[in-house]
Amino acid sequence: MTPAQRHRARALGQVAVTAANPAPVRGGAAASEYELWRAKLGVDLRRLHEIQSTEAKIELKRELAPEYNDWIDGVLASEGGAEDDILTWNMIWRIDIGAFDAAMPLARYVLRHNLTLPDRFDRTAPTLICEEIAEAAIKRLGQGTEGNDENEERAAIAAMLRTLSEVDDLVAPPVDIFDQVRAKLEKAQGLALIRQVELTSPDADGPAGARRGAQERAARHLRRAIELDDTVGVKKRLEQLERAIRTATDG
Repeated sequence: MTPAQRHRARALGQVAVTAANPAPVRGGAAASEYELWRAKLGVDLRRLHEIQSTEAKIELKRELAPEYNDWIDGVLASEGGAEDDILTWNMIWRIDIGAFDAAMPLARYVLRHNLTLPDRFDRTAPTLICEEIAEAAIKRLGQGTEGNDENEERAAIAAMLRTLSEVDDLVAPPVDIFDQVRAKLEKAQGLALIRQVELTSPDADGPAGARRGAQERAARHLRRAIELDDTVGVKKRLEQLERAIRTATDG
């Protein structure tokens, strides 16, 4: 898109939702632009539907998502709160491709305005946001780290913890989600803190006891995960962690 086209997309994205209607009023420039974006979305969804490989779908989503940035920026700037499948689909795509920093502004908007997800989803928005991000974090933490640059790994874990903490705030009670889903979020935070501790030198704890504090926070998250879902799969990790905490205390 040219700079002028990008500016127009942002501006019309704002206009389209200013009145907080499910769609722009028929006949205006914003309505025509909205219909064009909806048509593009339909084409892109069909392209994705025709692909069987999950990996290939992720690659296509990674390619498609930036094409909607200017429309999304306009919608977010408007704070109109209208139902918008373009925005909700893009939130889902950004989560799917692991672009959590890009997904979180959309997630905040969706939850702030209580937007619904597209019809094909049987989960509520808070449940989907929490479960998909938690599962992605757990998967990432379960992957081998041999050969990874430790500084990059520390930065990645710190970013992951910030995202998980923000999700925790967004779906905190009274937001209603399944206990099993909340347990996954607690598990993800606990495992991320354990990984952070593993990347911290035992000699680098400092007077504030940051390493020990992270271990204790991790233990609290894992205990809470088990309270919410006894089958969440962290009992052995919790036992190992509690043993490490006792050893450090006795030492």
